[in-house]
Amino acid sequence: MLVEQIWTANNYRNFNYLIACPETGEALAIDPLDSEKCLNTARAKGWEITQILNTHHHHDHIDGNQAVVNATGAKVIAHAQANDQIPGMDIGLKAGDIVKVGKSVELEALDTPGHTMSHICLLSQTEIPALFAGDTMFNAGAGNCKGGGHPDALYSTFSAQLARLPDHTSIYPGHDYLVNNLEFTLDREPDNEKAKELLSSLEGYDPNQPMVTNLGLEKEVNTFFRLDSESIISQLRNKFSDLPENLDEKTIFIKLRELRNDW
Repeated sequence: MLVEQIWTANNYRNFNYLIACPETGEALAIDPLDSEKCLNTARAKGWEITQILNTHHHHDHIDGNQAVVNATGAKVIAHAQANDQIPGMDIGLKAGDIVKVGKSVELEALDTPGHTMSHICLLSQTEIPALFAGDTMFNAGAGNCKGGGHPDALYSTFSAQLARLPDHTSIYPGHDYLVNNLEFTLDREPDNEKAKELLSSLEGYDPNQPMVTNLGLEKEVNTFFRLDSESIISQLRNKFSDLPENLDEKTIFIKLRELRNDW
C-alpha cells in the first residue's frame, strides 16, 4: 500500500490522501477537497484515481469530488446513510465492508459516529495497520460534534473501537491540529511529560512534512484517551463544581469535549 498525505494549506487545515496499489497504480482519493493537488499528485506518481472515499458529508471533505470525477470517472463511496448528503454518491458502506484498491490493497470500513452520525474511518489490512480517521480523531485530539454529531456517540466510537486497535496503528487524520491539541492536553494535564516533550520537538512544524503518530503515542498524549488521569480529573473538578463524586469515563470525555469546543 502506497500512501500520499497531501497538505492543502487552506484555512481549515485539511489533509487529503491518496492510497495506491503498488502493482496496478490504481488509487483511492480520500476527501479530495483540493482536487488540483490530488490530481496533480496522482499524475506525477503515475497513478489512476478510480475511487473517492468521503469520510463524511461536510463541505470541506466533499467539495472536490466533482472535479475529480470529471477528470477521472472515479466512483464516490461513503457511509450508506450519507446518500442524501453527498451528491453523486455511487456506493454506500456499512461497518465491516472492504474497499479494494487495485490487486493488493484492502481497507475495512469502520462505522464511527460522533463528529457526524454517518462517518466512516478506513482501517488498512496491512502488517502495520493504518487508520484514515477523517474528523473522528486527530493527532492528539478528537473531532467536534457541532455539525450533526453527538458526543455520546463519539465517546462510544473512541472507547469501543479506536482504543481497541493495535498500538502500532498509524493515524492519518483529516486535519492538522497537532500543536493546538497538544497545548490543550497540557492545559488539561500539565504534568504530561510526553506531551511536553512532543510539543517542544515541534517548533517550526511544517504540515507539508506531517508527523504520523500511532495509537500507542496517542494514548500517551491525546486527552481523549486519558480518561483515568488523576490530573485530568482534578482539573475538571476545578472547572466544573457540580461533578459527581464518582466520575465515569463517559462524563469525563464529554466534559473534555465541551471544553475543547471553546479552546
